[in-house]
Amino acid sequence: MMCSMCEAHICEMIRKAVPNAKKVFSFKTKKETTFPTEEAVDAEVLRDAINSTGYTCTDVAVSAFEKKGRFGRT
Repeated sequence: MMCSMCEAHICEMIRKAVPNAKKVFSFKTKKETTFPTEEAVDAEVLRDAINSTGYTCTDVAVSAFEKKGRFGRT
């Protein structure tokens, strides 16, 4: 990703590929996109969706989502 439009394109594609994705964020400086979801995501579907835009998905990482209360407290 090189600009804010690149970020927007990736976010839009992820929202289409993963309808339950919440708060999709792309960071061009980190070349990374993150989003929480309560359901499992098929890495191949996600990778294919991103690659179909002309961008290249280099890695898909999954980590547990921990919902926090106000001000970052659990």
